[in-house]
Amino acid sequence: MTDPRSARIPATPLVVHDPFMSVWSHTDELTQSWPIHWTGKNQSMAGMAFIDGKSYRFMGLVTRTGIEVPAMRQTGREVTPLRTLYRFQADGVELTLTFTTPTFPKDLELMARPVSYIDIEVASLDGKSHTVSAYIDWSTNWATGNPETDVIWGRHRAGQVEALFVGAREQMPLHQSGDEVQIDWGYLYTSAEPGTPAVSAFGDARTLRDSFAATGSIPARDDVRDVKPLAMPEHGHRGLAIKEDGIHQERPAYNVAAWSRSFGAVDVDLQAFRLLVAFDQVYGLEYFHRRLRPFWRRNGQSAIGLVELAWNERQALCARAIAYDDDLIAQLIRSGGDTYARIGILAFRQCLGGHVLVADLDGKLLYFSKENSSNGCLGTVDLTYPSAPFFLHYNPALLEAQMRPICAYASGGRWPFPYAPHDVGQFPLANGQVYGGGELTGHNQMPYEECGNMLILAAALLGRTGETRFIEEFWPLWEKWATYLIESGVDPENQLCTDDFAGHLSHNANLSLKAIVGIGAYSLLCDRLGKIEEAGKCRALARDWADEWVKLADDGDAFRLAFDAAGSWSQKYNLIWDRILGLNLFPAEIAAKEMSSYKRNQDHYGLPLDSREHYTKLDWLVWTACLTDNRADFDAILAPVANWLDDAPERVPLSDWFHTQTGLQIGVGGFRSRPVVGGIYIKLMLDRSM
Repeated sequence: MTDPRSARIPATPLVVHDPFMSVWSHTDELTQSWPIHWTGKNQSMAGMAFIDGKSYRFMGLVTRTGIEVPAMRQTGREVTPLRTLYRFQADGVELTLTFTTPTFPKDLELMARPVSYIDIEVASLDGKSHTVSAYIDWSTNWATGNPETDVIWGRHRAGQVEALFVGAREQMPLHQSGDEVQIDWGYLYTSAEPGTPAVSAFGDARTLRDSFAATGSIPARDDVRDVKPLAMPEHGHRGLAIKEDGIHQERPAYNVAAWSRSFGAVDVDLQAFRLLVAFDQVYGLEYFHRRLRPFWRRNGQSAIGLVELAWNERQALCARAIAYDDDLIAQLIRSGGDTYARIGILAFRQCLGGHVLVADLDGKLLYFSKENSSNGCLGTVDLTYPSAPFFLHYNPALLEAQMRPICAYASGGRWPFPYAPHDVGQFPLANGQVYGGGELTGHNQMPYEECGNMLILAAALLGRTGETRFIEEFWPLWEKWATYLIESGVDPENQLCTDDFAGHLSHNANLSLKAIVGIGAYSLLCDRLGKIEEAGKCRALARDWADEWVKLADDGDAFRLAFDAAGSWSQKYNLIWDRILGLNLFPAEIAAKEMSSYKRNQDHYGLPLDSREHYTKLDWLVWTACLTDNRADFDAILAPVANWLDDAPERVPLSDWFHTQTGLQIGVGGFRSRPVVGGIYIKLMLDRSM
């Protein structure tokens, strides 16, 4: 059996909070590369140990001028939903490096707190006493990715709490939007545990790293220049490419916020150097031209106050994270086995890290997804739909907070169409749909898709919470979107579904499923609000359409991709909501026949999305595996995913779209680090009794 904590993974999460604060390692060993932003751009951290007069690195491609800093031997790596742990050895000393991100989704205050803890622990392995010190730094490319940007830095204190901060000199919050972009506003904060005999300094990386590599300490002196560019020339070259252990990287010629600690004599008793990193974005996003503070800042909290609070709660939160991880991993294994636990572990932080939480001016929660590595759209309905099982399982208030911006936009007078929008903007500017025809034309819209998504999610939310308040607030929309589906009919015209990368398709059987289940979902809303006659009509129509669907889609031993495409097939992932909502519109025999077809069509790395191409979507694949509510079927569909996790050639945060024969990502850049992976929690949601 494979231990899900230590199994091979495409990329390792280090500090993951939101689309801007999302830092990963893309190599098996932490010393084979620099930590990177999910976009692949450098967001460097360097870590070194000084043991009995010799320097070693445990994080990053650290070099001392003219001298290579050798790597400690990495002896282990464990990844859990909230933590990442590395173990290293050198010269009779073991060093453990732990990243803890206590983002508990039921606790919004903690989930939205942009703080991660980093622990460096050392102990003797050989029974001898060793003189040890440790060093860690954060490059200013965490605060701005533009190497020509002037930065400022300083210190804040609150009692015994001290923090270094750095950010761009000219602050322009929310001045740009896009997909693969890094933040260039706000301030990075780093801090050592109050009372720790640590030394800190801000300066150029070469000076501080050379000093520690040579002496085991850093100067207790900050750079005294007023401002300086983020990146400094190194040996006369900026951004010189180097190669180490076969990994190409950008030379780290950045300024850094550095911390070091001398442990003195280290024996078998563990000693610890505890730090944290935080980021103050100042403004979280723009919502229809209103700038909103990050959720943690909504009541006037300061950045140093946030750091002080984080230190006060550190011990309890880290202990809570360990217990939470152990319990969740046990649940994942019981629910779906080791492979399911492997993807569940990776999906947890990635799903939360693809969202931003704010409070509107009236205090209502607003929670926005970002289409990382696809187009940067903000609050996309067909990202909310696949990730919804995570939030229905853990905190349905966050699902409502994702649906609210779409509903407010659609009912506010600007949205001109009788169907649901696709998005509300491009991250971090939620100022109106940017996808397809936007607000201007019906070109490249997703009418069936988004109406069905919103109705299904509304019914699922109502079923999970039992509260009608949100449904009543936006009742005209549910009525309008259900009417659109009813008037459009059971057989979709030529339009996009959420799998828009596959292009337009007429008579899409899976999209038709969504419309049928969406009308059934609307009948549940009507029932709950006492609209009994309307509920009955819609339920009867959905049943009639379900019967018609079977006739239109049946292809003998499978059901077609499109009603007019004999010999085709596709994953009918939308069918899962018929069971989740308890509609029972489709007989169980449909899922059973589909499952037999899926098993015949699997590739080495997974079940293709449909008969057109050998690629799959990870979120839909797990939904499909759940269709029959049979554990043997689930295991059979998920088994090839283990092969993909073991072999995936591209080292990026968990991809949800990959080739089922080669394991490669699809397209230039591919899908990576997207919050849709929250959809794999559908199995745990279905097994809620656990």
